[in-house]
Amino acid sequence: MTQFAQAFGSKFNKDDLRVRSFEMNGHTFKVKVPLTIEFEAMNERMKKADSEKIDKYYAELTKGFLDHKEEFPEELGIVFEENDILIQGRSMKEAAENKAVTEARIVELFKLLVPEEKGFDMATITYEMIEELFPFSIQMEIVEKISDAISPTYKDSRGK
Repeated sequence: MTQFAQAFGSKFNKDDLRVRSFEMNGHTFKVKVPLTIEFEAMNERMKKADSEKIDKYYAELTKGFLDHKEEFPEELGIVFEENDILIQGRSMKEAAENKAVTEARIVELFKLLVPEEKGFDMATITYEMIEELFPFSIQMEIVEKISDAISPTYKDSRGK
C-alpha cells in the first residue's frame, strides 16, 4: 500500500471503490471501473479486430454474391472489385471489419462486469458466450450501461 493509500486508513480498499453498479430488468450488475492504463489497453484491443474473423465474416457476407456474380443486373449497384464487393457504394470488407470490431468492443466491456460467482475469470469470456446469453439489442443496452457506469456523462455527474 502506498503512503497516499495509507492516508485513507487501514480499511481503505481501492478495488472496492472502483466498483459501480447498474440495474437492468431487476438484476444488479457490478462493473469494475478500469484504471487509465487498463482502459487504454482495452481501447487498443478493441481497435485490432481479429483478421481471421474479418475473413470469415467477409466470406459469409459475400458468399451469395460470388456464387451468382453473373446474375446481378448492373442497376442494383453491386460492384465486384479485385478484393472486395461494393453494394451501393458500401464495402463488404469494411462491413465485416465493423462487425468484428463491434464484437471485440462488446467483449472488452463485458469483461469489466464483476461476476457474482467467485472464481469465474471474466478474462475468459468470448463473444460466442455473450451471444448465447443475450440478443444483440440487449448486448448493446448492457454495453451502454457499462459505458455510463465507467464514464458518467457530465449531466450524470452533476446529478441533473
